[in-house]
Amino acid sequence: MSDVTPPTPPRAVLEAVLERITYANEETGYTVARVATERTGDDLLTVVGALLGAQVGESLRLTGRWRSHPRYGRQFEVESYTTVLPATVQGIRRYLGSGMIKGIGPVMADRMVEHFGTDILRIIEEEPQRLAEVPGLGPKRTKRVGDAWEEQKAIKEVMVFLQGVGVSTSLAVRIYKQYGDASIGTVRRDPYRLAADVWGIGFRTADTIARAVGIPHDSPERIKAGLQYTLSEAADDGHCFLPEPNLVTDAEKILEVPRELIVPALDELAAGEGVVREPIPGDAATIPAVYLVPFHRAERSLARGLHELLDAKEDRLAAFAGVDWGRALPWLRERTGTDLAAEQEEAVRLALTSKVAVLTGGPGCGKSFTVRSVVELAAAKNAKIVLVAPTGRAAKRLAELTGHEAATVHRLLQLQPGGDAAYDQDNPLDADLVVVDESSMIDLILANKLVKAIPRGAHLLLVGDVDQLPSVGAGEVLADLLGSATIPRVRLTKIFRQAQRSGIVVNAHRVNSGEHPHTRGHPDFFLFPCEEQEEAAELTVDVVANRIPRKFGLDPRRDVQVLAPVHRGAAGAGALNSLLQEALTPHDDARPERRYGGRVFRVGDKVTQLRNNYDKGEAGVFNGTVGVVTRVSIEDQSLTVLTDEDESIDYAFDELDELAHAYAITIHRSQGSEYPAVVIPLTTGAWTMLRRNLLYTGITRAKKLVVLVGSRRALAAAVRTPGAGRRHTALRHRLDQR
Repeated sequence: MSDVTPPTPPRAVLEAVLERITYANEETGYTVARVATERTGDDLLTVVGALLGAQVGESLRLTGRWRSHPRYGRQFEVESYTTVLPATVQGIRRYLGSGMIKGIGPVMADRMVEHFGTDILRIIEEEPQRLAEVPGLGPKRTKRVGDAWEEQKAIKEVMVFLQGVGVSTSLAVRIYKQYGDASIGTVRRDPYRLAADVWGIGFRTADTIARAVGIPHDSPERIKAGLQYTLSEAADDGHCFLPEPNLVTDAEKILEVPRELIVPALDELAAGEGVVREPIPGDAATIPAVYLVPFHRAERSLARGLHELLDAKEDRLAAFAGVDWGRALPWLRERTGTDLAAEQEEAVRLALTSKVAVLTGGPGCGKSFTVRSVVELAAAKNAKIVLVAPTGRAAKRLAELTGHEAATVHRLLQLQPGGDAAYDQDNPLDADLVVVDESSMIDLILANKLVKAIPRGAHLLLVGDVDQLPSVGAGEVLADLLGSATIPRVRLTKIFRQAQRSGIVVNAHRVNSGEHPHTRGHPDFFLFPCEEQEEAAELTVDVVANRIPRKFGLDPRRDVQVLAPVHRGAAGAGALNSLLQEALTPHDDARPERRYGGRVFRVGDKVTQLRNNYDKGEAGVFNGTVGVVTRVSIEDQSLTVLTDEDESIDYAFDELDELAHAYAITIHRSQGSEYPAVVIPLTTGAWTMLRRNLLYTGITRAKKLVVLVGSRRALAAAVRTPGAGRRHTALRHRLDQR
């Protein structure tokens, strides 16, 4: 048996039209596609490699090597590619009809090629006014086609340069949108600026570009950018600051330069107000805290704003200071038909007599009824009541509960491009009582904006379950408020009798106490055991698409939400989205679809917004907003999403990086939402994320049904492992400084 390594095949060039993408991995860029060449005609060839960004219908010049795969046969392994203009009538028709140029769909592409033949591309380039000769292409549409062609050309030039320095096509489009004709100059001179200016480009991508354009590894600009990136990564993990020793150690690993170069760069950043240093009293010793400027400002401003609310001389609910509770509470019982428990009564009095109060407690402990009671009493005194929640779903639920209008924080404050709010201390809300539900998920920045907008003398009631995961953004505002001696609070602990019959409520409390949930004997809580990740993924899809609809009559897209501990892995949200899409919204030749990177968008897809975009919709569309794709138009190069807030939002095809599928989302992204049924895949592949508060949060998102799918060992690990520990915040310290 020979152990001689076979020779490496010679490099080759293949010119082909991209006909179909059969697989694309969004994280690695690895793509499997089928292409047609002039020689092969209808017999398609398989190409594999980094092809993210290439669109069906494009003519490509592929550089790579022919190899023979033991299972899939002969295929072309792509090392690099460029797009070229097609030369054949068939190629041109496919190219123009693919949606590459706004205003041209398949029907119009056929007419244009029929009229001008292979000369059509020259006509668009050199004599675009002649397009008016094509039936149906009037002057307005002709101009749109010409403009779109010019823009495509300009973007292509930038892309060729950026591909040379390692930037993907989708990022190249974003860079061009940000800087236009100045793109290449900006990238060459100041690549680290991209991390601040262009959404989706972090320090690592900017660093790759910087290396390609010759910026030294030990450049002070690189080190300063790396320090800010380290703090930004810490903020993504929930920290408002890092202790200086932690910051220097983390930056040293990221930058791979000695710490003696890092400390002077940090001094420069602090002197230039790029970061803020402040000593913070800790449990054992003073912490040398280093903040990014926005988090330092927000933390100080939030503490000051809460103090001002607490200390305000005016009281907009002054009527409750001397109310006769002996009469008020029986009146309330008549209105609601239910008595308040002692803890609930204490919470109601506190909310209406204290200018800032916190109400916390687990499921089944009566938070919702307490909030309804507070609102009923305030309304009886003609108070101006403002109800607010972090997400559209939570706001809808709050409105249904109280019978009063409720809004998301973003819509209430009318956040503007750049993040400034229409309502602030100079233009406060017209409110006597502000109730914030699901406040465990409100981060430091948003909490500060909200408190700024509350008029002095108004009452603020923050409601939430402090045992759930803290906010996705930096800070743990609810926990800090509950930990401060300054802020009045009530914790509801008694589980009501009717809630004790719910497997969801009982098991949520068991998990929160570190006890294994009862997975038998409840009609609303199940475990489907299996050990392997791939098996768990397949079983999850079967549970969602078949078993739950069959047994409970729930709609798999509207009513069932898969909540995964992690995004990556065979049973992570990313892989499950692909499997669930194929099960629930499969490819249909009769319906248009659009591929963007590793994702394909189809009518009926459940999707979620990945960033705050203040320019979309009536008042912006925000990170975490969920909706359904209702239209895909190849000709208009756009698709439409109907959001949970009943607003139709249009997305141009080059904006689809803002959307991800939401058949499965991470438990972190589910905060503030509630679903009829929740399916949670638990596998040892998510080992580092398996924590008690993660599982508890997932379970408490369900109204009617919880199904756990996966490993008993993973479930046991999640139950016994406490949360990740405190975040680096100083809000509690600032609140206690009076």
